[in-house]
Amino acid sequence: MRCVAIIPARGGSRGIPRKNLYPIAGKPLLAYTVEHAKAASAVDRVIVSTDDREIATVAEQYGAEVVWRPAEISGDSAPSEAALIHALDEIAGRDGYRPELVVMLQATSPLREVDDVQLAIEMLLTEHADSLFSACAVHGFVWRKDAQGFSSLSYDYRARQPRQASPEDFIENGSIYVTRHELLRQTRNRLGGRIAMYLMDPLNSFQVDEPADLALIERLLRSRALTSQTHPELAAIDLLVLDFDGVLTDNRVLVDQNGVEAVWCDRGDGWGLARLAEASVSVVVLSTETNPVVAARCRKLRVEAIQGCADKLGTLQDLARSRHLPSSRIAYVGNDVNDLACLKWVGVPVAVADAIPEVRDICRLVSTRPGGRGAVREICDWIRAARAHSPVLPVLEA
Repeated sequence: MRCVAIIPARGGSRGIPRKNLYPIAGKPLLAYTVEHAKAASAVDRVIVSTDDREIATVAEQYGAEVVWRPAEISGDSAPSEAALIHALDEIAGRDGYRPELVVMLQATSPLREVDDVQLAIEMLLTEHADSLFSACAVHGFVWRKDAQGFSSLSYDYRARQPRQASPEDFIENGSIYVTRHELLRQTRNRLGGRIAMYLMDPLNSFQVDEPADLALIERLLRSRALTSQTHPELAAIDLLVLDFDGVLTDNRVLVDQNGVEAVWCDRGDGWGLARLAEASVSVVVLSTETNPVVAARCRKLRVEAIQGCADKLGTLQDLARSRHLPSSRIAYVGNDVNDLACLKWVGVPVAVADAIPEVRDICRLVSTRPGGRGAVREICDWIRAARAHSPVLPVLEA
């Protein structure tokens, strides 16, 4: 059964300008939903419907296809169903693709679990439903205000019962919709026929609607990363190797009129590296370029720097031999194509959040923070936490 996921993502947004591109926990808001769609094995194509070039670029970077939405269905009042049907018409005309199921995902719902989309599709099929919406349960006493005043909706206030005895209500959270293609075309509505519901945790149901939502969702994402990612594979790491540009810096460079370069770094990275040294983990910076700013920053951080590495993998392997370390006891953090060989060789390859897709795709771990903005601190904390909870075995000589 063919299944397409379509993510409507307009460029215009009144409440939060450029909302779909807003960086949250190291990634554009849109990226989370693209990743959720791609994680579902039942989904064979992921489409972003947009009228904005920057959104299109981000969509393609994270592995989605782009359908350009015309202006007449890109305004605030245009229903999402219009974008869905337009995208379906485009891919049908482009390559004859006609799916049986259509999944609509809101880009403003980044808190889904990684398997939510797949489980929602399976629920629709298991229940022989025609459409499905995601929701969260509401326990309590719901009231509504109208022209006549307040009225109790979920209970009778004249005969109040204990909370646990009150009926369970559900709120459509806007995160996931699954619809059979023919029903969508016939009714021009994402819901109809036999309707199923996919229940989600209330904490995973928050959406980005108001500016205050951004800070809340960022905190929830970071809390989830800290509590769910224990990374036991990092317990045996004795050597952490870092690329410099794009890992210890945010990949920007400032150049004055005399050609003197300066870079942007994060003070928190230095604190993380200092605490890692206390845990007896060595750190080395490998840089392709030779630049005084690299040496100066590494002196400040009290870590070894090896510059001018035309062959980064060869240099890394020589370093491992000199320290009698197998590749399994080395973690490497990178962000770009010149890190690929090293990342493929070490035991634990790690990408910073804003690394290029080719790097993220081959890495076992990806930070939630971008390079130069706390990624190294986050990775150092992971290593310390893993070593604190797992015994570190000695290196066995070959």
